[in-house]
Amino acid sequence: MTSVQVSEVARVGKGKTKDSARDDAGRTTAEIEANIARTRDQLADTLDELAMRVHPTTIAAQARARALASVEQKVGRFYVAASRGVERVRVELTDDQGRPRPERIAPVVLVGGGVLLLLASGKRRRKG
Repeated sequence: MTSVQVSEVARVGKGKTKDSARDDAGRTTAEIEANIARTRDQLADTLDELAMRVHPTTIAAQARARALASVEQKVGRFYVAASRGVERVRVELTDDQGRPRPERIAPVVLVGGGVLLLLASGKRRRKG
């Protein structure tokens, strides 16, 4: 018997096995070893999770997801604003029954045509 085994037998006392020995908290050696094994497994799981969190692929995927969510949010806001603008224009250019109002449409068409002519003439001047 080694000196450790001898001291274990002396500590445990006569007639008690190593597994039935209890510490000051009343736990057996087997319970303590099971607790150590459980703690070791939990620590290994925690280390695996940390390694996954700091892996460059994971970080890049999270950054990509945040960027995509931000773009989708901005596109959604733009769509809502554009829909409101189109609805305001529709309300201004139609009557209660949904028929066009020529007295409001004509000035819009004339102004739009004038803007297009100005833009076209400006391009011609730059080229020529």
